[in-house]
Amino acid sequence: MSVLVTGGAGYIGSHMVLALADRGEDVVVLDDLSTGVRDNVDVRARLVVGDIADTVRVVDLLRSHKVDAIVHFAGSIVVPDSVADPLGYYLNNTVKSRALIEAAVTAGIPRFIFSSTAAVYGMPETNPVFEDARLAPISPYGTSKMMTEMMLRDVTHAHGLGHVALRYFNVAGADPAGRSGQSTPRATHLIKVASQVALGERSHLEVYGTDYDTPDGTCIRDYIHVSDLIAAHVLALDHLRDGGQPLTLNCGYGTGYSVLQVLDAVKAACGTDFQVRLGERRPGDPPALVAGAKRIRDELGWQPEYDDLDRIVSDALNWERTIHTAGSAA
Repeated sequence: MSVLVTGGAGYIGSHMVLALADRGEDVVVLDDLSTGVRDNVDVRARLVVGDIADTVRVVDLLRSHKVDAIVHFAGSIVVPDSVADPLGYYLNNTVKSRALIEAAVTAGIPRFIFSSTAAVYGMPETNPVFEDARLAPISPYGTSKMMTEMMLRDVTHAHGLGHVALRYFNVAGADPAGRSGQSTPRATHLIKVASQVALGERSHLEVYGTDYDTPDGTCIRDYIHVSDLIAAHVLALDHLRDGGQPLTLNCGYGTGYSVLQVLDAVKAACGTDFQVRLGERRPGDPPALVAGAKRIRDELGWQPEYDDLDRIVSDALNWERTIHTAGSAA
Protein backbone atom coordinates (compact mmCIF):
# COMPACT_ATOMS: atom_id res chain seq x y z
CA MET A 1 0.00 0.00 0.00
CA SER A 2 1.10 3.56 -0.61
CA VAL A 3 0.16 7.16 0.14
CA LEU A 4 -0.48 9.69 -2.64
CA VAL A 5 0.70 13.20 -1.78
CA THR A 6 -0.65 15.85 -4.14
CA GLY A 7 1.47 18.99 -4.31
CA GLY A 8 4.33 17.00 -2.79
CA ALA A 9 6.95 19.15 -4.53
CA GLY A 10 5.72 22.23 -2.69
CA TYR A 11 6.69 23.69 0.66
CA ILE A 12 4.39 21.80 3.03
CA GLY A 13 3.89 18.77 0.79
CA SER A 14 7.62 18.08 0.56
CA HIS A 15 7.79 17.92 4.36
CA MET A 16 4.95 15.39 4.36
CA VAL A 17 6.87 13.25 1.89
CA LEU A 18 9.90 13.32 4.19
CA ALA A 19 7.84 12.33 7.23
CA LEU A 20 6.15 9.47 5.42
CA ALA A 21 9.39 8.19 3.91
CA ASP A 22 11.12 8.45 7.29
CA ARG A 23 8.62 5.99 8.72
CA GLY A 24 8.93 3.56 5.84
CA GLU A 25 5.80 4.44 3.86
CA ASP A 26 5.66 3.96 0.09
CA VAL A 27 5.04 7.47 -1.23
CA VAL A 28 3.82 8.67 -4.62
CA VAL A 29 3.86 12.41 -5.37
CA LEU A 30 1.53 13.99 -7.93
CA ASP A 31 2.53 17.57 -8.77
CA ASP A 32 2.29 19.67 -11.93
CA LEU A 33 5.42 21.62 -10.87
CA SER A 34 3.71 24.94 -11.59
CA THR A 35 4.96 26.20 -8.23
CA GLY A 36 6.58 23.09 -6.78
CA VAL A 37 10.27 22.31 -7.08
CA ARG A 38 11.36 18.92 -8.41
CA ASP A 39 14.42 18.81 -6.16
CA ASN A 40 12.19 19.19 -3.09
CA VAL A 41 10.85 15.67 -3.58
CA ASP A 42 12.75 13.14 -1.51
CA VAL A 43 14.48 10.45 -3.56
CA ARG A 44 12.60 7.74 -1.68
CA ALA A 45 9.32 8.90 -3.25
CA ARG A 46 8.15 8.50 -6.84
CA LEU A 47 7.30 11.78 -8.56
CA VAL A 48 4.57 11.80 -11.18
CA VAL A 49 4.24 15.10 -13.03
CA GLY A 50 0.60 15.72 -13.78
CA ASP A 51 -2.67 17.46 -12.98
CA ILE A 52 -4.96 16.33 -10.16
CA ALA A 53 -7.92 17.16 -12.43
CA ASP A 54 -6.91 14.45 -14.94
CA THR A 55 -9.38 12.01 -13.42
CA VAL A 56 -8.66 9.04 -15.70
CA ARG A 57 -4.93 9.25 -15.08
CA VAL A 58 -5.37 9.78 -11.34
CA VAL A 59 -7.67 6.75 -11.02
CA ASP A 60 -5.09 4.65 -12.84
CA LEU A 61 -2.36 6.00 -10.55
CA LEU A 62 -4.37 5.22 -7.43
CA ARG A 63 -5.09 1.67 -8.55
CA SER A 64 -1.66 0.81 -9.95
CA HIS A 65 0.12 1.96 -6.79
CA LYS A 66 -2.44 0.43 -4.43
CA VAL A 67 -2.96 3.77 -2.70
CA ASP A 68 -4.79 3.55 0.60
CA ALA A 69 -4.74 7.27 1.47
CA ILE A 70 -4.54 10.64 -0.27
CA VAL A 71 -2.98 13.67 1.39
CA HIS A 72 -4.07 16.67 -0.65
CA PHE A 73 -1.88 19.79 -0.63
CA ALA A 74 -2.09 20.89 -4.28
CA GLY A 75 -3.66 24.30 -4.81
CA SER A 76 -3.20 28.07 -4.86
CA ILE A 77 -2.57 29.83 -1.55
CA VAL A 78 -2.03 33.60 -1.86
CA VAL A 79 -5.01 35.48 -0.41
CA PRO A 80 -4.59 38.80 -2.33
CA ASP A 81 -4.08 36.89 -5.58
CA SER A 82 -7.38 35.13 -4.99
CA VAL A 83 -9.12 38.49 -4.71
CA ALA A 84 -7.63 39.54 -8.06
CA ASP A 85 -8.22 36.16 -9.75
CA PRO A 86 -11.19 34.44 -8.09
CA LEU A 87 -11.97 32.19 -11.04
CA GLY A 88 -8.42 30.88 -11.07
CA TYR A 89 -8.66 30.04 -7.39
CA TYR A 90 -12.03 28.35 -7.71
CA LEU A 91 -10.58 26.30 -10.55
CA ASN A 92 -7.39 25.24 -8.76
CA ASN A 93 -8.78 24.81 -5.27
CA THR A 94 -12.38 23.77 -5.75
CA VAL A 95 -13.00 22.38 -9.23
CA LYS A 96 -9.76 20.39 -9.30
CA SER A 97 -10.29 19.16 -5.75
CA ARG A 98 -13.71 17.92 -6.83
CA ALA A 99 -12.05 15.96 -9.64
CA LEU A 100 -9.55 14.46 -7.21
CA ILE A 101 -12.30 13.47 -4.78
CA GLU A 102 -14.20 11.87 -7.67
CA ALA A 103 -11.10 9.88 -8.56
CA ALA A 104 -10.79 8.77 -4.93
CA VAL A 105 -14.39 7.55 -4.89
CA THR A 106 -14.02 5.80 -8.25
CA ALA A 107 -10.87 4.01 -7.14
CA GLY A 108 -12.34 3.12 -3.75
CA ILE A 109 -9.80 5.07 -1.69
CA PRO A 110 -10.89 4.93 1.96
CA ARG A 111 -8.91 7.85 3.42
CA PHE A 112 -8.42 11.50 2.47
CA ILE A 113 -6.56 14.25 4.36
CA PHE A 114 -7.25 17.78 3.19
CA SER A 115 -5.09 20.87 3.50
CA SER A 116 -7.61 23.54 4.53
CA THR A 117 -7.08 26.96 6.06
CA ALA A 118 -8.01 29.29 8.89
CA ALA A 119 -9.15 31.68 6.15
CA VAL A 120 -12.51 29.87 6.25
CA TYR A 121 -13.27 31.87 9.42
CA GLY A 122 -12.90 35.26 7.75
CA MET A 123 -12.94 37.91 10.48
CA PRO A 124 -13.86 35.91 13.58
CA GLU A 125 -15.79 37.68 16.30
CA THR A 126 -13.40 36.38 18.98
CA ASN A 127 -9.87 35.01 19.16
CA PRO A 128 -8.81 32.31 19.62
CA VAL A 129 -11.25 30.90 17.09
CA PHE A 130 -12.48 27.32 17.48
CA GLU A 131 -13.66 24.79 14.90
CA ASP A 132 -17.35 25.35 15.65
CA ALA A 133 -17.14 29.08 14.88
CA ARG A 134 -19.22 30.48 12.05
CA LEU A 135 -17.55 30.11 8.65
CA ALA A 136 -17.51 33.46 6.85
CA PRO A 137 -14.50 33.68 4.53
CA ILE A 138 -13.67 37.13 3.16
CA SER A 139 -11.51 35.99 0.25
CA PRO A 140 -12.03 33.62 -2.67
CA TYR A 141 -9.12 31.61 -1.27
CA GLY A 142 -10.98 30.98 1.98
CA THR A 143 -14.24 30.29 0.17
CA SER A 144 -12.58 27.85 -2.23
CA LYS A 145 -11.25 25.83 0.71
CA MET A 146 -14.56 25.97 2.57
CA MET A 147 -16.34 24.58 -0.48
CA THR A 148 -13.93 21.65 -0.62
CA GLU A 149 -14.55 20.94 3.06
CA MET A 150 -18.27 20.83 2.26
CA MET A 151 -17.70 18.45 -0.65
CA LEU A 152 -15.72 16.11 1.57
CA ARG A 153 -18.44 16.16 4.21
CA ASP A 154 -21.10 15.28 1.66
CA VAL A 155 -18.99 12.61 -0.04
CA THR A 156 -18.31 11.02 3.35
CA HIS A 157 -22.06 10.76 3.94
CA ALA A 158 -22.72 9.37 0.47
CA HIS A 159 -19.73 7.11 -0.07
CA GLY A 160 -18.06 6.55 3.29
CA LEU A 161 -14.83 8.36 2.41
CA GLY A 162 -12.96 8.81 5.69
CA HIS A 163 -11.43 12.26 5.88
CA VAL A 164 -9.67 14.77 8.09
CA ALA A 165 -9.67 18.46 7.16
CA LEU A 166 -6.84 20.40 8.79
CA ARG A 167 -7.29 24.16 8.98
CA TYR A 168 -3.82 25.69 8.88
CA PHE A 169 -2.95 28.92 10.56
CA ASN A 170 0.36 30.56 9.44
CA VAL A 171 2.85 27.87 8.51
CA ALA A 172 6.54 28.78 8.73
CA GLY A 173 9.97 27.36 9.45
CA ALA A 174 11.76 24.50 7.71
CA ASP A 175 12.83 20.92 8.27
CA PRO A 176 15.14 21.02 11.32
CA ALA A 177 17.55 18.68 9.50
CA GLY A 178 17.78 21.15 6.62
CA ARG A 179 16.30 18.81 4.00
CA SER A 180 13.47 21.05 2.80
CA GLY A 181 11.94 24.47 3.27
CA GLN A 182 10.08 27.23 1.47
CA SER A 183 11.78 27.30 -1.93
CA THR A 184 9.54 29.54 -4.05
CA PRO A 185 11.70 32.59 -4.91
CA ARG A 186 8.85 35.11 -4.80
CA ALA A 187 6.91 33.58 -1.93
CA THR A 188 4.71 35.88 0.16
CA HIS A 189 5.14 34.21 3.57
CA LEU A 190 6.21 36.88 6.06
CA ILE A 191 9.10 35.01 7.68
CA LYS A 192 10.37 33.82 4.29
CA VAL A 193 10.32 37.35 2.87
CA ALA A 194 11.93 38.83 5.97
CA SER A 195 14.71 36.23 5.77
CA GLN A 196 15.31 37.10 2.12
CA VAL A 197 15.55 40.80 2.96
CA ALA A 198 17.94 40.04 5.82
CA LEU A 199 20.21 38.14 3.41
CA GLY A 200 20.09 40.87 0.78
CA GLU A 201 17.94 38.97 -1.71
CA ARG A 202 15.26 41.67 -1.57
CA SER A 203 15.73 45.37 -1.00
CA HIS A 204 13.02 45.79 1.61
CA LEU A 205 9.92 44.34 3.23
CA GLU A 206 6.53 45.99 3.13
CA VAL A 207 4.13 45.82 6.05
CA TYR A 208 0.55 45.79 4.78
CA GLY A 209 -1.51 47.85 7.18
CA THR A 210 -0.53 49.56 10.44
CA ASP A 211 -3.94 50.79 11.55
CA TYR A 212 -5.59 47.54 12.63
CA ASP A 213 -7.24 47.29 16.04
CA THR A 214 -4.26 45.46 17.54
CA PRO A 215 -1.66 46.58 20.13
CA ASP A 216 0.85 47.79 17.53
CA GLY A 217 -1.55 48.30 14.61
CA THR A 218 -0.29 45.35 12.56
CA CYS A 219 -1.99 42.01 11.91
CA ILE A 220 -1.70 39.23 14.48
CA ARG A 221 -1.27 35.63 13.37
CA ASP A 222 -0.67 32.22 14.91
CA TYR A 223 2.58 30.83 13.45
CA ILE A 224 3.02 27.05 13.40
CA HIS A 225 6.27 25.26 12.59
CA VAL A 226 5.92 23.18 9.44
CA SER A 227 7.28 20.07 11.20
CA ASP A 228 4.61 20.28 13.90
CA LEU A 229 2.00 20.72 11.18
CA ILE A 230 3.23 17.61 9.40
CA ALA A 231 3.18 15.66 12.66
CA ALA A 232 -0.54 16.48 12.79
CA HIS A 233 -0.97 15.02 9.30
CA VAL A 234 0.78 11.81 10.27
CA LEU A 235 -1.44 11.48 13.34
CA ALA A 236 -4.50 12.17 11.16
CA LEU A 237 -3.43 9.36 8.82
CA ASP A 238 -3.05 6.95 11.74
CA HIS A 239 -6.42 8.09 13.09
CA LEU A 240 -8.14 7.20 9.81
CA ARG A 241 -6.28 3.89 9.47
CA ASP A 242 -7.47 3.01 12.96
CA GLY A 243 -11.07 3.55 11.85
CA GLY A 244 -11.46 7.01 13.36
CA GLN A 245 -14.35 9.27 12.50
CA PRO A 246 -14.09 12.27 10.14
CA LEU A 247 -12.57 15.32 11.81
CA THR A 248 -12.08 19.01 11.14
CA LEU A 249 -9.23 20.43 13.19
CA ASN A 250 -7.37 23.70 13.64
CA CYS A 251 -3.60 23.54 13.26
CA GLY A 252 -2.02 26.26 15.35
CA TYR A 253 -0.54 26.85 18.77
CA GLY A 254 -3.06 29.26 20.23
CA THR A 255 -0.56 32.13 20.47
CA GLY A 256 -0.58 35.20 18.24
CA TYR A 257 2.29 37.44 17.15
CA SER A 258 2.03 40.73 15.31
CA VAL A 259 3.86 41.43 12.07
CA LEU A 260 6.23 43.79 13.87
CA GLN A 261 6.95 41.20 16.57
CA VAL A 262 7.87 38.67 13.89
CA LEU A 263 10.17 41.16 12.18
CA ASP A 264 11.90 41.85 15.47
CA ALA A 265 12.47 38.10 15.89
CA VAL A 266 13.98 37.83 12.40
CA LYS A 267 16.27 40.81 13.03
CA ALA A 268 17.43 39.28 16.30
CA ALA A 269 18.08 35.90 14.68
CA CYS A 270 20.11 37.31 11.79
CA GLY A 271 21.85 39.96 13.88
CA THR A 272 21.17 42.75 11.44
CA ASP A 273 18.63 45.42 10.68
CA PHE A 274 16.84 45.74 7.33
CA GLN A 275 14.52 48.14 5.59
CA VAL A 276 10.83 47.92 6.43
CA ARG A 277 8.27 50.05 4.61
CA LEU A 278 4.82 50.69 5.99
CA GLY A 279 2.08 50.30 3.42
CA GLU A 280 -1.68 50.10 3.03
CA ARG A 281 -3.84 47.16 3.99
CA ARG A 282 -4.25 44.29 1.58
CA PRO A 283 -7.71 42.98 0.67
CA GLY A 284 -8.73 39.82 2.49
CA ASP A 285 -6.58 40.25 5.63
CA PRO A 286 -8.37 39.97 9.00
CA PRO A 287 -6.83 41.93 11.90
CA ALA A 288 -6.19 38.84 14.04
CA LEU A 289 -6.40 35.10 13.55
CA VAL A 290 -5.35 32.80 16.39
CA ALA A 291 -6.16 29.11 16.70
CA GLY A 292 -8.29 27.49 19.31
CA ALA A 293 -5.94 24.50 19.52
CA LYS A 294 -7.57 22.17 22.04
CA ARG A 295 -9.47 19.79 19.77
CA ILE A 296 -6.45 18.58 17.81
CA ARG A 297 -4.68 17.70 21.06
CA ASP A 298 -7.71 15.89 22.41
CA GLU A 299 -8.61 14.01 19.22
CA LEU A 300 -5.16 13.14 17.88
CA GLY A 301 -2.94 13.42 20.95
CA TRP A 302 -0.89 16.03 19.09
CA GLN A 303 2.01 17.43 21.10
CA PRO A 304 3.99 20.11 19.24
CA GLU A 305 7.78 20.12 19.55
CA TYR A 306 8.64 23.48 18.01
CA ASP A 307 6.14 25.85 19.63
CA ASP A 308 8.56 28.77 19.78
CA LEU A 309 8.71 31.78 17.45
CA ASP A 310 12.49 32.05 17.73
CA ARG A 311 12.90 28.40 16.74
CA ILE A 312 10.56 28.84 13.78
CA VAL A 313 12.50 31.89 12.62
CA SER A 314 15.86 30.19 13.16
CA ASP A 315 14.93 27.16 11.05
CA ALA A 316 13.49 29.36 8.30
CA LEU A 317 16.59 31.54 8.26
CA ASN A 318 18.92 28.53 8.17
CA TRP A 319 17.05 27.16 5.16
CA GLU A 320 17.19 30.52 3.43
CA ARG A 321 20.93 30.67 4.01
CA THR A 322 21.27 27.20 2.47
CA ILE A 323 19.50 28.10 -0.75
CA HIS A 324 21.15 31.54 -0.81
CA THR A 325 24.59 29.89 -0.65
CA ALA A 326 23.62 27.36 -3.32
CA GLY A 327 22.37 30.13 -5.59
CA SER A 328 25.54 32.15 -5.10
CA ALA A 329 27.70 29.12 -5.92
CA ALA A 330 25.74 28.46 -9.09
